[in-house]
Amino acid sequence: MLRIENLTAGYGTAQVLFGVSFAIGAGEVVAMLGRNGMGKTTTIRAVMGLLRPWGGSVLVDGVDRAGAPPHRIARSGIGLVPEGRRVFPTLTVEENLVATARQAGAGTGWTQERVYGLFPRLAERRGHLGAQLSGGEQQMLAIGRALTTNPRLVILDEATEGLAPMVRDEIWRCLATLRSEGLAILVIDKNIDALQRLADRHIVLEKGEIVWEGSSDALAADTAVGARYLHL
Repeated sequence: MLRIENLTAGYGTAQVLFGVSFAIGAGEVVAMLGRNGMGKTTTIRAVMGLLRPWGGSVLVDGVDRAGAPPHRIARSGIGLVPEGRRVFPTLTVEENLVATARQAGAGTGWTQERVYGLFPRLAERRGHLGAQLSGGEQQMLAIGRALTTNPRLVILDEATEGLAPMVRDEIWRCLATLRSEGLAILVIDKNIDALQRLADRHIVLEKGEIVWEGSSDALAADTAVGARYLHL
C-alpha cells in the first residue's frame, strides 16, 4: 500500500536522504533500523508531509503523495505515532482521542471504547489532561490517537524509547495484537530482539541510504550487519 521511490530530503542545504526506496504491503510489519542520525526520523517526516521531500515519490495505493500536507496523507490511510509522543497536553485523554478521530466504514474500525479495551489504563485516566499522564500512558494515548484515525498503516517512531520495562512489554503486546488484526506497521525502535519477533522485514539505514534489507532470520544470521550498522 505504501511505496517510497528514490526519496531525497534534508534541512536547509544539508542533504539527509539519498535515494531511499522501499515498500510496505497490506498487513506487513517492517522495522526501520539504524544508529542515531542515519535518517530514520527524516524518512518518516518526509513520508508524512512534515518535511517536504527534495525529490522522489511517496506512493499510497499508487497515488503520489510526496509534498502533500500531513492531513491529506493521514486521510489516505496512514497514522503516525511520533517520536516524543506529542499528545495534546491541555486536552483530556478523551479529547485527544476525539480530536483526530475519523469514522471507519460500515460501523467497523477503531473507536474510543476499542482503544480503551486495548489500553485499560487510558479508560481509568480518560478525564486526565495529557500533561498529567506518565510517559507510558502518553505513549498509549499516542498510539490510541493514531488508531482512531482508522489507518491501514501505522508508523511508530521510537515505539518504546524511555519507557519502563513493563510498559515496553505492553506496547510490544499491543503491536502484536495490531499485526494479528492485519494492520500494516512501520516501526522504529532500538530493541532489536523485540523487532525480530514482530517484523516480517527489516530495513537498515546508514547515512541516508538503505544498506541492507531482509527477514528476521536473515538479520539474525548476518552478524556483520549488526556489528557494522547497529553496533550489536
